[in-house]
Amino acid sequence: HEEVLFPVFIPYEFFGKESQHIRGFEKEVFWVSKGGEAGERLVLRPTSETAIMPMVKLWIQDYKDLPLRLYQIVSVFRAETKMTHPMIRLREISMFKEAHTVHVDREDAERQVREAVEIYRRIFDEMCLAYMINKRPDWDKFAGAEYTIAFDTVLPDGRTLQIGTVHYLGTNFTRVFELEYLDADGVRKLAHTTSYGISERSIAAMLITHGDDAGTTLPPSLAPIQAVVVPIFYGEEELPTIMPTVEEAAKALTGAGIRVYVDDRRDKTPGWKFYYWELKGVPLRVEIGKRDVEKRQVVVTRRDTLEKYAVKLDELVDAVGALMRAVGDSLRRRAWDELKNRIVRVVDVEAAKNAINSGKVVEVPWSGDNECGVKIQELIGAESLGIPLDEDASVGGYDLRDLACREKRAEIWLRLSQRY
Repeated sequence: HEEVLFPVFIPYEFFGKESQHIRGFEKEVFWVSKGGEAGERLVLRPTSETAIMPMVKLWIQDYKDLPLRLYQIVSVFRAETKMTHPMIRLREISMFKEAHTVHVDREDAERQVREAVEIYRRIFDEMCLAYMINKRPDWDKFAGAEYTIAFDTVLPDGRTLQIGTVHYLGTNFTRVFELEYLDADGVRKLAHTTSYGISERSIAAMLITHGDDAGTTLPPSLAPIQAVVVPIFYGEEELPTIMPTVEEAAKALTGAGIRVYVDDRRDKTPGWKFYYWELKGVPLRVEIGKRDVEKRQVVVTRRDTLEKYAVKLDELVDAVGALMRAVGDSLRRRAWDELKNRIVRVVDVEAAKNAINSGKVVEVPWSGDNECGVKIQELIGAESLGIPLDEDASVGGYDLRDLACREKRAEIWLRLSQRY
């Protein structure tokens, strides 16, 4: 992917070209109502498909120019009418990482969709997040997309949060922007496009998922500080004894590529520092006191479990490396265990309602009919996540009826939840 940067203002002439797109976003758009004497209508970028297409059209001449893969990290704006939540539901999404790709045909574009899904899998695995992968129903797909694949996670209150989306746009945008290329036989054809994006929502999900009453735990591979070294002293006279060992430990860890911070502040007690770094989510704390110096050891505390380990100074690097792996594995395992316990399959309305009210994600039988799907949402008071892609969505050989349209035979499972 090549990094680009497109303007925040989109002329309505471009924004209004794709009819489904404008219908889907019009209520969420911020309009520039006054701009000097300019008469041109402008919108604040809600997403960038319509801003990018006119430029890409100039860059692509024939099939040799494809595929084209672009990305940018920008602010996007949504006129949210629901209650906003910091980092979860915002009117300005300030760290939106959006990718836009252009391809010769559907096959190549869908190959890119699969690659994008794998990229997001790796990112969320690194964040130790558990996630569902769902194909959004037609009534909830990205405006202008042929289909949308979404990553959803469940927060501790039982509500789900969308943390990433991948869209196959087909020729919906290239048709209205007349984005064509010359194929190998000299025939002009419409290009196929995709787009996908993640934002600070994923960071919010990470902080909340791994959080407790004392703060959070950052996955070791992503933590800016992986280990904080805290000298334990009760008077300035102890510092000359302790600090050489503190510096030795910090130097050894830094030399091994571990991100270390030494908290040697004189005006804060050791207990205050413990609470402070637990709040910040630093994965490991290395404590060194007068007795530890005498024994040539340190005490290492895990943030996720608060378990303490006495470690010989010459074994510190290996021990910290092993403990960081253990913290990451533990965070990941706990997140996945929690998610699996949240998902239930039910076949009647009352059971679905009870499960939703208990903070569960429900899978219910569905015929695939859109009107029936919307009715299911209304019946149980939940929002659809879509068709599971991370497991077999078929009801198999069971003779199940659509939860809302009992006269219709169910073909697939539909996931629903309370959503942010």
